[in-house]
Amino acid sequence: MTKKYVYLMIISVTSDFWDNLSSGASVVAIDNKIEQAMDLVKSHLMYAVREEVEVLKEQIKELIERNSQLEQENTLLKTLASPEQMAQFQAQVQTGSPPAPSTAATPGPPSTASLAQPASHSSGASA
Repeated sequence: MTKKYVYLMIISVTSDFWDNLSSGASVVAIDNKIEQAMDLVKSHLMYAVREEVEVLKEQIKELIERNSQLEQENTLLKTLASPEQMAQFQAQVQTGSPPAPSTAATPGPPSTASLAQPASHSSGASA
């Protein structure tokens, strides 16, 4: 049900209401028209709410998946971190200070980039 349809129905009911009022129609007929208009508005609102609930359910599902992924990454990083790194991290969390910039002297697991570099630089013809 589109907004345009709802608006047209409300205009139709309102128009009928004023026609009935000016022609001396019964109060019951007027009440029926008002009830029809209210039912129409209610059904449109219920449709809009259902639509919004579906969108929110999808967002919740995506957030749960993202949270699970981040928890797995966190667990992996904790297993790869040295005890010194974990102690430094805990100290930063407790003080609320930002993480210190990494330096070359910081021990830790090798990066994937350093593992992927070939070690064949010493082979070759010399001139």
